[in-house]
Amino acid sequence: MILSPDKVASLVAAAAEDKKAKDVLILDISDVSVVCDYFVICSGLSTTQVKAIAENVETKLEEQGMKKLRVEGFKDGHWVLLDYGSVVAHIFQEDDRHFYNLEHLWGDARVVHL
Repeated sequence: MILSPDKVASLVAAAAEDKKAKDVLILDISDVSVVCDYFVICSGLSTTQVKAIAENVETKLEEQGMKKLRVEGFKDGHWVLLDYGSVVAHIFQEDDRHFYNLEHLWGDARVVHL
């Protein structure tokens, strides 16, 4: 079964919330970028929580037949990027999220309400 990008983004957000991610946000960047359709951005309070969120996202999407294309930053656990093609998950520690401020960088994107 092939999932639509909005469904994948919703699954990523739900998996992050399962592990108590903070400030989960879905940005529809399809009108402002060719990189992908959605960014899912969230925060964890520690490297352990960031990694747990990332692992849960991977597990939940694998259960739906989705394989990630690549992962970056898992070893350090400050900013983990999970690439699912049409959806990219950004899982930050809070300080790193504020520093990189993707919400501002992609400020023209539409916020999708959960």
